[in-house]
Amino acid sequence: MSFNDGDFVKIDYTARRTDGSLVYTTDEKVAKDADRFNAEARYGPQLVVIGKDTVVKGVDAAVRGMAVGEAKKVELKPADAFGERNEELVNVMRLSDFKEREVYPQPGMQVNIDGSIATIKSVNSGRVVVDLNHPLAGEVLVYDIKVVEKLESEEGKVKAIAEHYSLKPDGVSVSGKVARMSFGASVEKNADFVINKATAAEMVLRYLPSVEKVVTEEEYARSKEGAKQA
Repeated sequence: MSFNDGDFVKIDYTARRTDGSLVYTTDEKVAKDADRFNAEARYGPQLVVIGKDTVVKGVDAAVRGMAVGEAKKVELKPADAFGERNEELVNVMRLSDFKEREVYPQPGMQVNIDGSIATIKSVNSGRVVVDLNHPLAGEVLVYDIKVVEKLESEEGKVKAIAEHYSLKPDGVSVSGKVARMSFGASVEKNADFVINKATAAEMVLRYLPSVEKVVTEEEYARSKEGAKQA
């Protein structure tokens, strides 16, 4: 069995450097054993849409030729992972530019510069060296991959996209060319929710050719504290 462009697949994976140090894992136990557990991270199988750049090129290519339940170890050169390093992406900025934004750079800190994530390399004499390369650029990485399942239903695909963007819809349905996601009163509707909802809707339209419209339904209720004050 192999997968085709547009197939929805869930995988577990662990990425390590060639020295064995952990880069990322979908397995909570692996993260804890490596003392790299992050309480804010989302563990569990990750969604991959084959051929749609949802994972690095080398992982996409490896999963394409696998079957559900199959496990594989692959070593990826930089070109198939996070790219080669480009020294032209290492720049010098004035420290005062950061202070004007109330940012106080330290080596190793990651900052947003004009929509791109940069790593602070050094701070010295009013000058800040920033690196716009991906932190893993130029590295050879070893991936342990397991294909957990292939999603077949349109509802399952919509739900997987929602979950990929940290959304927990109470209901998902696809009827004709319309996909619907409902969010009850218990779902926190903050700024992240608004952004993630819009992104998920965009991805549903991009990855599901059968869907031409996405409808989201939201329910709001007065909090108990608000009811007491009223």
